Amino acid sequence: MNSKKGVTIYDIAQQLKITPSMVSRALSGNGYVNDATRQLVRETAEALNYKRNTVASNLRMGQTKTIGVIVPRINQNFFANVIAGIENIAYEKGYSLIICQSDEQNEKEVKSVNTLINQRVECIVISVSADSYNYKHLQNVIDQGIQLIQFDRVAEDLDTLKVINDNEQASFDAIRHLIEQGYKKIALLEGPQNLAIFRQRKNGYLRALKQHGLPVKDDYIIENAWTKELGAAATKKLLGFNDAPDAIFASTSDFSALGVLEVANQLNIKVPSQLGICGYSNEAFTEITSPSITTVDQYSVDMGKTVANLFFDRIEEQADAIAAKTVSIKPELIIRGSTSRMV
Repeated sequence: MNSKKGVTIYDIAQQLKITPSMVSRALSGNGYVNDATRQLVRETAEALNYKRNTVASNLRMGQTKTIGVIVPRINQNFFANVIAGIENIAYEKGYSLIICQSDEQNEKEVKSVNTLINQRVECIVISVSADSYNYKHLQNVIDQGIQLIQFDRVAEDLDTLKVINDNEQASFDAIRHLIEQGYKKIALLEGPQNLAIFRQRKNGYLRALKQHGLPVKDDYIIENAWTKELGAAATKKLLGFNDAPDAIFASTSDFSALGVLEVANQLNIKVPSQLGICGYSNEAFTEITSPSITTVDQYSVDMGKTVANLFFDRIEEQADAIAAKTVSIKPELIIRGSTSRMV
């Protein structure tokens, strides 16, 4: 027996001088095998360190019991929490996850989709990359008969299950809070406008300014400032204006807001008295910065659980539970020190 090769039922059968089918029945509990033989087979399997090939077994039953998950960044708290929420439910159902990272690149996203299709996953869950403009690869998932569920960043025109936040309202609430704190010159750091979530957040920003009678200044809106480095560069530009803003809403991410805070500290600008800062996503570090950063909690774990439950409701044909094509989870503004100047 080749020690480098996994032990098979044929190895067990050869050692016990019985048929492979009898070994299979003894190990699976399917079909008649007398108790003495069943016990002998199981003891031999344990002694030989036999590991059942669950993938092959599931394929024979037309299942792989795997869900593929594609996210832009695994190391961001939001996406990690969504994955955790999915895994919590999937584990209870006997399913495993295959996790891929697109790195915000359409090419990597397409390759990940194709890999998961080849792995014959039963469902692909995806939050699309910033670089995505064409979604033929996602239509291919649907054409292959694989369940496709989108979350957070979605291709709106694709007819799939979607789990999202009310991004426009969350942005509106953030700007309203800043205005209530006395800020009147509020800048926006926005993400790529090909993605619906960033267009929605911009709409909330514009609606809040209009509703409160504040002017919209194009110079105060900086596109694609969604990393710490880009947020910092945008802040240096904004604070260099003669009529500089007194608050910055980093609608893209808390990483961008962190870049804002670092520049403010470098320039000895006091937060929140001279500059208000609000981020988005409630990354763990926002609680421990000085001051702590006001942000929007997207309830990412709940989002992941909702995604998983939609999939299992679908395969269990609980039609009432999946009637809605889009599920919206209400986010919450978490007010912290970086904007609380009217206390």
